[in-house]
Amino acid sequence: MFKRLNELSESHGALRAGKGMVAGVIALILAALCFLGVLAFHFPQYLTTPELRRSYNVDVMRQLLFWSMVIAGGLSVALMVLGRVRWLAASAFGLVLLSALLGGHKVPVGSFATDTPYIGLDWFILDLLGSALIFIFIEKLFALRKDQPVFRPEWQTDFHHFLVNHMVVGFVLLATNLMVHQFFGWAANDGIRGWVANLNFWVALFLIILVADLVQYWTHRAYHEVPLLWRIHAVHHSVKSMDWLAGSRQHILELLITRTLVLAPIYVLGFSKEVIDAYIIIVGFQAVFNHANVSVRLGPLRYVIVTPNFHHWHHSQDAEALDKNYAAHFAFLDYLFGTAVKSDKLWPTNYGVLGDYVPNGFFKQLKFPFTWKG
Repeated sequence: MFKRLNELSESHGALRAGKGMVAGVIALILAALCFLGVLAFHFPQYLTTPELRRSYNVDVMRQLLFWSMVIAGGLSVALMVLGRVRWLAASAFGLVLLSALLGGHKVPVGSFATDTPYIGLDWFILDLLGSALIFIFIEKLFALRKDQPVFRPEWQTDFHHFLVNHMVVGFVLLATNLMVHQFFGWAANDGIRGWVANLNFWVALFLIILVADLVQYWTHRAYHEVPLLWRIHAVHHSVKSMDWLAGSRQHILELLITRTLVLAPIYVLGFSKEVIDAYIIIVGFQAVFNHANVSVRLGPLRYVIVTPNFHHWHHSQDAEALDKNYAAHFAFLDYLFGTAVKSDKLWPTNYGVLGDYVPNGFFKQLKFPFTWKG
């Protein structure tokens, strides 16, 4: 069983329809997330993100865990009864059973310390579940490359990036906050902060996205034009297939540098919590959607806002697309600064780093910026 599970995790390609593989993989993923969720209920002080804890409705989380266990357990039992991929179904059922034995959705949560070091297991579970449900569905409805399977080549590398970058959210937030306050605290001006805080919500939302994208544009451009920074950013560009998971391929150093530089003006200008929360939702959606395997161009709006079409060109190996389309939110910035792609083709042909010299694999990519071969 373990050998087959290992072979499954190392494979790629379309799942065979009618053999129970699709239902089995769904059951296994849900069962694994349920098991992790139960662990998070047992050790919230070490496995959950403080920023998320304060906004949780615990009853809703318990119901989500309960129904996920029901679905995973039901699918696995049905597959075993029907005699399909029993090894996969048994693995999923075993995880559901283990989760139930550990208390399932009824694990009591008492008082606990809130100042302990932690990893963002809850953020990983919720984001993976939400992103997969939403964006895989969208990709199937509006697929650009219809023959590209969900488990396309190198998906494992991107999943490892997704896992690590979510798990170390505590370290990233702590390091980012320290750097922002340490290096940009002097720039805060109460007069400006008061003016920004009193802006109309929609005006403030437009302003925060514009400010963030101006910083993002020039930071992104520097990643491409400064050789030392390119070594870090090349990891992100090494992805050869665009989908909802592709944007997760990002070196931890790039995550820290970019987040610090983008959050600095937001902190200095003093935007309200409501505006920042709205911005986080928008940037989170665009970061995933614009990498997705969807045929979305949005007509004339593509000259104003960044679309999947616009960002796909940025990841292209095509000559006309190299070092172009830097904006993350507002496409007009690239037209303004003369870095927008100009092409007669609707979509790029190939993705990845020209020369394909970035190795595949999470740990190899983690050390790539510090190796000077290629």
